[in-house]
Amino acid sequence: QVQLVESGGGLVQAGGSLRLSCAASGRASRSYAMGWFRQTPGKEREFVATISHAGGRLRYTDSVKGRFTISRDNAKNSLYLQMNSLKPEDTAIYYCAADPTWPFTVSSADYWGQGTQVTVSA
Repeated sequence: QVQLVESGGGLVQAGGSLRLSCAASGRASRSYAMGWFRQTPGKEREFVATISHAGGRLRYTDSVKGRFTISRDNAKNSLYLQMNSLKPEDTAIYYCAADPTWPFTVSSADYWGQGTQVTVSA
């Protein structure tokens, strides 16, 4: 098993940047593909970006391509999401997730963090 804790959310103006972090504990993070998902009130949780076990394969949802970068440091058991050129529509709770299988989706992910709020003001 792995436990996931997100940090780095907050309030930022449109066009600004934030860096989310996810700390994994328990089983080593290199055993899992990892990713970021987000959810707004009344909507389904949606895929943002995922990264394979060693970091060699990446996937992004179209709306964040060129603005967000997912990365991981397995030596630190950590996952990151660098978010640039933020837009109000990026406002959501962002969740870190992990799964033994690559690729994985919101419905197949085995482990979830508690989430961190990101709010982008216009």
